[in-house]
Amino acid sequence: MKIDWNKIDQPDIVLQRFPSRRSVVYGTKGVVSSSQPLATEAGLEILRKGGNAADAAVATSAALNVTEPSCCGIGGDAFCLFYDAKEKTVKALNGSGHSPAKLSVDYARSQGVTGNNIPLTNLNSVTVPGAAGAWVDTVEKFGSGNLTIADVLAPAIRLAEEGVPVSEIHGFSWMRSEKLLQTASPNGDEMLLNGKAPRPGQIIKLPNLAKTFRSVAEHGKDGFYKGRIAEAIVDLIQSKGGVMELEDLAKHQTSFVEPIKYTFKGEVTVYECPPNGQGITALLALGILDNIEEQGKVESLLELEHNSALYLHTLIEALRLAFADSQYYVTDPDFSNIPVDKLLNKEYLASRAALFDPKKNNPSIVHGNPVNSSDTVYFSVVDQWGNACSYIQSNYAGFGTGAIPKGCGFTLQNRGSNFNLTPGHPNALQGGKRPYHTIIPAMALKGDELFLSYGVMGGFMQPQGHVQVLLNMLRGYTPQAALDAPRFCISAGSPETQSQQSGDPGDINSEVYIEEGIPDEVIEQLKAMGHDARRVAGLSRSMLGRGQIIQKIVDGSGATVWAAGSDPRADGHAAAQI
Repeated sequence: MKIDWNKIDQPDIVLQRFPSRRSVVYGTKGVVSSSQPLATEAGLEILRKGGNAADAAVATSAALNVTEPSCCGIGGDAFCLFYDAKEKTVKALNGSGHSPAKLSVDYARSQGVTGNNIPLTNLNSVTVPGAAGAWVDTVEKFGSGNLTIADVLAPAIRLAEEGVPVSEIHGFSWMRSEKLLQTASPNGDEMLLNGKAPRPGQIIKLPNLAKTFRSVAEHGKDGFYKGRIAEAIVDLIQSKGGVMELEDLAKHQTSFVEPIKYTFKGEVTVYECPPNGQGITALLALGILDNIEEQGKVESLLELEHNSALYLHTLIEALRLAFADSQYYVTDPDFSNIPVDKLLNKEYLASRAALFDPKKNNPSIVHGNPVNSSDTVYFSVVDQWGNACSYIQSNYAGFGTGAIPKGCGFTLQNRGSNFNLTPGHPNALQGGKRPYHTIIPAMALKGDELFLSYGVMGGFMQPQGHVQVLLNMLRGYTPQAALDAPRFCISAGSPETQSQQSGDPGDINSEVYIEEGIPDEVIEQLKAMGHDARRVAGLSRSMLGRGQIIQKIVDGSGATVWAAGSDPRADGHAAAQI
């Protein structure tokens, strides 16, 4: 419901269909919204020192490595979108790493890999960590120029050295991964407390992580990709049958790329990073939804009852169609020609929308052929100059492999598990290649003015969350209410939930999980339409993602006001600079 602030004295005017559990945070200068309060404060500290949104985003990112290592860290990858308020343009950074040059499907098979993917704990799933390079390059290319990378990393170094109390939801994730950290490498004690996962409220110090950060602060990218840290990474991987070499790390480069976009309803242009990321999934879904409306299969989507059976059915089917394409075509563009323009072409989107039946689900959706027609943390930062940085980083599955290079204080990601081991598949494993990547930041503009800097973290849930919360915002929800509202998730969403749920991550023809807050009768109606709809509640709600939104509002005087929300499924909050 849209709010008429001139009628604020009438209580019924401000009631949302799904009441917000938190208040919106408003500010007129900078705002940081993240999943950890101390990380949010790290970003604010940099804003107060004269840094811009990009500088503060890197400070927040590094602090999240200390406060939420069960999701992210310098051993993983990072992506970002940056809105330049002066130029009124969106720029994109791809901080994902490549597989080792000597890794191949044949080698993986020789090491006993029998399935279609490298197992999450196999160290051949480790791709070159891209986060360190992304941090340095974000500050150099998008930063204010007022601060160095050492200045930006200072809050995280302080947190790692002095110690931080473990938060509640993150503490649960740490406990769940206790055995993994104990067994994945000989160095598990570097991220444990007296050999055990720290409990909520206990203080954990990460002095070796602080040393890693200091190396980057003093030597830039060479402090991570060459020397002691690089050697520790290679020694550990090779000790477990991996083939990564020092040269793989030394040649890593961040990619600055042109974002891809789609204008929904002719009104809001949504920006995503291009492949090898899965951001195109959200754009495909939005394009399919546009065409479902144009074909008269449903009335105006935004006028349907929110989270009714028909509303959810329409979104679920559009996303399944989108995933069928993205999971087939998305890979490293340096290795395969990805038909992005043709996938987002009006004619092709209409052909995919034609497969939608408003009365029942399509039981077996497969990818189309446009060529012939051809864990994770997300956070958002804005600054007093109007710039915005939509940033995301991840280890992939929780702590990733759980393996810790000696003396480094971080775990190595398992992003290479997303390679397909089927020869000839666009995303087939090859040496020196980047895999299909799940982490995706988002932005939305109206014209050339920023509307939203937002994202929803969590494996294959991310594009699903992008679509759901965007539609909530377009219904007139506040940023906080848009995040609070119950969501659905096709399949298990993220790799770490695979062991808890029956579906494989990313299996578009499997179950749909429906969050508490959506009535039981809606679930029954979805089942009648052919969906394997299941209830999810409690801590298992993590599969539905954890998002952050910052909205730009211009008040009656022409002044900019930032409105921010932070997902209640995580430990964090939004906070404004004073």
